[in-house]
Amino acid sequence: MKDWFHAIADAVCAPAATAGLGVDRVTLALDCEDSLFARFNRGAVRQLTRVEQRQATVAVVRGQRRAAGEIDLTGDTGEDIGRLQALRDALARDLPRVPEDPYLRPPERVVSTTRDDDGDRDGAAGDGPDGDAGTHSLRAVVAQITEEAAGLDFVGFHADGPVVAAFADSRGQRNWHRVRRFNLDWSLFCQGDPAARSRAVKSRLAGSRWDAAAFSRRLALARRRLAWLERPPVPVAPGAWRTWLEPAAVADMLGMLAWGGFGLKERRTGTSALALLAGGDAALSPAFHLAEATAAGIAPAFTATGHVKPDTVVLVARGRDAGALVSPRSAAEFGGEPNADEGESPASLSLAPGLLDPAAAAAAVGSGLLVGNLWYLNWSDRQRCRMTGMTRFACFRVEGGEIVAPIEPMRFDDSFLRLFGESLVGLAREAETIPSDDTYGRRHLGSITTPAALLADMRFTL
Repeated sequence: MKDWFHAIADAVCAPAATAGLGVDRVTLALDCEDSLFARFNRGAVRQLTRVEQRQATVAVVRGQRRAAGEIDLTGDTGEDIGRLQALRDALARDLPRVPEDPYLRPPERVVSTTRDDDGDRDGAAGDGPDGDAGTHSLRAVVAQITEEAAGLDFVGFHADGPVVAAFADSRGQRNWHRVRRFNLDWSLFCQGDPAARSRAVKSRLAGSRWDAAAFSRRLALARRRLAWLERPPVPVAPGAWRTWLEPAAVADMLGMLAWGGFGLKERRTGTSALALLAGGDAALSPAFHLAEATAAGIAPAFTATGHVKPDTVVLVARGRDAGALVSPRSAAEFGGEPNADEGESPASLSLAPGLLDPAAAAAAVGSGLLVGNLWYLNWSDRQRCRMTGMTRFACFRVEGGEIVAPIEPMRFDDSFLRLFGESLVGLAREAETIPSDDTYGRRHLGSITTPAALLADMRFTL
């Protein structure tokens, strides 16, 4: 596949191929995948799908004008070259009619990068799921789930296969990013009392290769929590409760911050949810260290316009604002160096772990709540970083350091700055990487790495 990329890149972007077009620059960006998807219900595969697709974006630039177009490719080198060249030439003809963009800022330096990451898979014979590691790993997944989840209502979704992003331009820059990761997102549903059948324990397992021991451990924990979910729920009065947030719940809240919290544009226009933090009018706990850790993540280290991202952008250091994500457009408008894509949203967000033992979560709570997941999150006061949302899967009342019963869904409404500032007791010593499960249009590479968190009090309104 890399040979195919270089062949079409040379034919579409090389100086000899672009001479006479009357443009300053030609770029080619690719998003490709060869994915195997499996859906499980009651511990058996109910749907199996393979998706292979290759999408390209061609752009031409002259001065402050840029015209771009998208096209689906087949993988046939000759056919793809012909269609891409036709698109490039049409864009070049249309370019004089495109209005100038005062904030257009193409990359100035040529920086080529390569990442090929199969996760050191043993026995991998090729790129696609047919007859190689994709099929092999799925067989292992199915065999283990069928055996260990027998008799359980195991419902889940498994995705595996290589995902590719690539960039080329007429200056000779070439960026290649290919990673292979699997993601198993699953739940165990209650099957006893009809009143409890909507309750579930949600979990996931993700990584570069299937880990049978890790799945067994997570399934065993889910079984224990499923037994607690079968108990009658206990009423919990609205108010402030000492709360343990599992990594998935913390990731949900960090994902909200990614919605307009870290971008330079939002900060300069007064719409950032972290405006108080950025202005020095609020602070998080000194134990709170947050970064966009591109080198440690699975997302590409370059943007679709060819800007190469730093390995790490520190966003919060010891609870204080340490920087922002800057798109090329924001850099042109407000100053600074680009370090993010156009959306200024993190793709490899990482919260540093602390010292708490996650195996002793209930004991650390003492009396309060253990929250596995959150849903329906939204801003109730964006300017003050105030969030609202609901508890969801596997949330429990804790008394005397022991889980005693499930709770009905509750709504919280609280400031993230307060929760992870004065209310943060500590963070777990182990962080979990939660990859994006977004498959809208294609599999998206991105992740949030976070430990669990213990809060002295979290405010629930109903």
